[in-house]
Amino acid sequence: MSLICVPIAVEDHAEITLALERAARARALGARLIEWRCDGLASRAVHAEEAVVWMIELVHGSPLPSIVTVRSAAEGGTCSLDEKARLALLARLARAEHAPRMVDIEYAAIAADGENDMARALLASALMPRDVDAAPTKIIASTHDFSGRPHDLMRRVAAMQEDPLVSIVKLAWMARSIRDNLEAFDIVSSRAKPTIALLMGEFGLMSRVLAPKFGGFLTFASESSGAGTAPGQPTIRDLRDLYRFGSIGPATKVFGVVGWPVAHSRSPAYHNARFAESAYDGVYLPLPVPPEWEHFKASLGALIDHDRLDFAGASVTVPHKEHLVRFVQERGGSVDADAAWLGAANTLVVAPHGTPDAQRLVACNTDMPAAVEVLTAALSTRGRALRHARVAVLGAGGVARAVAGGLALAGANVVIFNRNHARAASLANALSGRELSNGARTRVVAGREEDFSCHAPRCEQFHAFVQCTPVGMEGGPDPNGSLLPLDAHIDDDVVVMDTVYAPKETPFLREARSRGAFIVDGESMFLKQAELQSRLFHARW
Repeated sequence: MSLICVPIAVEDHAEITLALERAARARALGARLIEWRCDGLASRAVHAEEAVVWMIELVHGSPLPSIVTVRSAAEGGTCSLDEKARLALLARLARAEHAPRMVDIEYAAIAADGENDMARALLASALMPRDVDAAPTKIIASTHDFSGRPHDLMRRVAAMQEDPLVSIVKLAWMARSIRDNLEAFDIVSSRAKPTIALLMGEFGLMSRVLAPKFGGFLTFASESSGAGTAPGQPTIRDLRDLYRFGSIGPATKVFGVVGWPVAHSRSPAYHNARFAESAYDGVYLPLPVPPEWEHFKASLGALIDHDRLDFAGASVTVPHKEHLVRFVQERGGSVDADAAWLGAANTLVVAPHGTPDAQRLVACNTDMPAAVEVLTAALSTRGRALRHARVAVLGAGGVARAVAGGLALAGANVVIFNRNHARAASLANALSGRELSNGARTRVVAGREEDFSCHAPRCEQFHAFVQCTPVGMEGGPDPNGSLLPLDAHIDDDVVVMDTVYAPKETPFLREARSRGAFIVDGESMFLKQAELQSRLFHARW
């Protein structure tokens, strides 16, 4: 079982009381270890004996077993002591009566390379048992790289695994993509001694949450938001409540939301809650993948092909919905009829290894039925049916494809608007001509800005507007923007819907409300499509 360790930085003796209170809160939240980051404490002490006394005060008062770290500046710390004094301080601490359970020391400072013989001898002596009843302090040998994967990573791993002075191996580097997590998992899985392999930054969350799946010794989490000591460190509450860290094991299936950006996504909260309700052994993570096709293909392919990850499915959001259809088709999987017609999918279900290729990958689109259901309900409040309603769809990406296609199949008169008119025309042409149940065919047209003006000769009032771009989304390219046409006729008979759900009321919806429209926020569509996805995830497994 992987432990949750909370790092708490202590800069001065005056902070010790508050630090111990924080440790008590961390214990109540589910932490099992405390890492005392004493870089500043060691630097401010007048002499080594004073620093040791202060650290022992922390360790002895801690409600949980302790790791003490005095990190060098070379690996991201702030300790101002020279190397000899720093290592001597840690050796003295390890020999004290109330020594910590573990000390974290950079392997570069103690590597068995002939240059660190004195430091190794000092630590080896200090780490001997103090009496027959006391366990010796253990060394966590660590290596950090804040710029990316170390070029000699595997050499470092082998050296630490083989070094008799090292009890626990710790690796941390800045992730360049979600694919880096897979190498971290492989290192932990093949460990010869307890190992910690954690990736930093937005791409590294997977390594922290899935530590129990691969047998990682511990993962770090902060006791409150903003209190982390490394980029991308989650809070204990997130690990415990959102990701159900205590329930993750070797057989846990992995799901996620693939997009760029995904930090705002509510999908992890929704799907992890559904897994908890059904006692399903799965965990759902945000999976940031840059917008280019090459990144999507490489990242998703690596997750699916990893033999121990048990990657079982994904929600796919902006800007990768069209990429998903291409990916599944290239891999010989199955794209359902609606997603193939739309050229966009938002749901991927992955069967276990060994399943025939044509059955292993299935892509579907739950945006389409969700949009139809939500807009149908909204129009009914205005006394209008969706069939024959005139609907303006703003955008021409993956979401717009699903919305426009679904509305057209339901019999609405759909007009697509996009800043790039040629792209709108191409999408309208692609969605036109599919046979309906009554024998008619879908007809979608591309509009121009002047079509909104009620002074135009061919002006027809739109009964609904649906915004299908990332404009207005938190963390998106234009969070303060709105695409609501100024010349459009809008009153309380008109429905205005946004597919963006974070924030709940976007600038687009605020403007529509001010003009009297009946508004529908993106949460309604999100919940409906997520419900449909959840059924697919559970049915497949």
